[in-house]
Amino acid sequence: MSAGVTGVTSVIVRLKLSLLRNGLRQSTGRAVAYIASAVAVLLVSVLQLIGLIALRGHAHAASVVVLLVAVLAVGWAVMPLFFPGGDETLDPTRLVMLPLRPRPLVRALLVSSLVGIGPVFTLCMLTGSVISVAHGGTAYGFGVVGIVLALLVCMALARTVATANIRLLTSRKGRDLAVLSGLVVAIGAQVVNFGAQRLGSGGLAQLDGPAEVLKWVPPGSAIAAADSASEGSYGIAVLQLALSVAALVVLIAVWSRHLTRLMTAPDGSTLQAASEPAARRRTSTGLARLLPAGRTGTVMERSLRYVWRDPKTKAAWVTSLAIGLIVPVFNALQGTGSIYFACFAAGMLGVQMYNQFGQDTSAFWMVAMTISSTRDAYVELRARALALLVITLPYATLVTVLTTALIDDWPKLPEVLGVSFALLGAMLATGAWTSARFPYSIPQEGYKNVAPGQSGLAFVSILGGMVAGALLCAPVIALTIWVNVSAGGDDWSWLLLPVGAAYGAAITVAGLRLAAPRTARRLPEILLAVSKG
Repeated sequence: MSAGVTGVTSVIVRLKLSLLRNGLRQSTGRAVAYIASAVAVLLVSVLQLIGLIALRGHAHAASVVVLLVAVLAVGWAVMPLFFPGGDETLDPTRLVMLPLRPRPLVRALLVSSLVGIGPVFTLCMLTGSVISVAHGGTAYGFGVVGIVLALLVCMALARTVATANIRLLTSRKGRDLAVLSGLVVAIGAQVVNFGAQRLGSGGLAQLDGPAEVLKWVPPGSAIAAADSASEGSYGIAVLQLALSVAALVVLIAVWSRHLTRLMTAPDGSTLQAASEPAARRRTSTGLARLLPAGRTGTVMERSLRYVWRDPKTKAAWVTSLAIGLIVPVFNALQGTGSIYFACFAAGMLGVQMYNQFGQDTSAFWMVAMTISSTRDAYVELRARALALLVITLPYATLVTVLTTALIDDWPKLPEVLGVSFALLGAMLATGAWTSARFPYSIPQEGYKNVAPGQSGLAFVSILGGMVAGALLCAPVIALTIWVNVSAGGDDWSWLLLPVGAAYGAAITVAGLRLAAPRTARRLPEILLAVSKG
């Protein structure tokens, strides 16, 4: 039995190495990218290792390393959800036809997971963490065991999450998560930046509280055992290692159970699965009944379905929603923001009006067949703008109110809302015009949002439209400045809310009416431009 397990493990490890080698042979660019990323990760690993070693003897070294290990564990937990293609062995269903039992397969996949750049980086972080807190031979002994346990817990955590969600990761929703991975990195960078600034102002002592809790949570407890042993608390160190062992056993058990179910249960292509109650008849949602009748409601529903179902459109919307909230809120939390930063949300969401026909791709011909007059084009553009307003108007208001609450400047709320609504209306107006004048295709496959050869067109459309939108919003901005500098202006600042809302609505209607004739005349050119992806 032991020889059989060893044989399966060696085969799986060789299989992973073969997949890696054959993947690099597919193209020179892929090989160069992999080598460059490997060199970069190794360089960062060495620098982090040196930094952790330099932390040795610091009063708060234990708090830093415990939190670092916790962040590593979270990274390994979410990595399979956003980067399912990073490791081809994460999908055990590819081995479903082989006569393998769960236990040998779990051992083999756990060992094979140690092969790669990520495990090397994690090993360097764990090694540096132990060196920074261990003092004495016994502490280093606990540290070595802790490194092994922490590394295995991270690997088992990633495999368990991947196996439990493999049906999701191989579906359309899984591809949506992969598209949103860049957003996760961007938000994570903002969180790290915010945390670094808070630490710079308050010092590392702020980490002691969370670290006291996390040192009992695996895999952080495995590294904290070295610190406990350094202080002579051997009983506590053993208990912390035992917690990590228990976590590893639980993860492997859960992983094995999901693996067994995955390898034996029928999928959606079988008669048994198709006959289950889960295969329900598709019905319309109640929200669709709230939309206007006729062409307006139909176009609005189609646009909202794009937001929910199309990966590229969903990624663009979620990115705009997240960044539109992060910029004003994080600046307010740092004490360096202004209440007018809340207008950033309206600007980011207004950009979604640009290139409206590009998201239709070659299917735009069905839309073009229904447009026979300027009136039809106007109703089409108006419905698309209304669909955007269903999301953008309440969200921009929410961001403005939240920013105002954080800064505690409630008297400025009406005028900021007015400017925000005016800016949103200007963006919708310019977006409708540029959609007709500068349409471009959005490729359905890959991560590019612009078809080859149309990058300049997209740049002119978005940048020119944003500048034009800011200029169109100039009257409301000028009125806001005049109210703030004039004597007694605070008594009239509330008027900026209805003025800004009315101006935004008027400029939106004017932009739609200006774009409608051009849209009706350029239907063949628009179809050709959006069909290149």
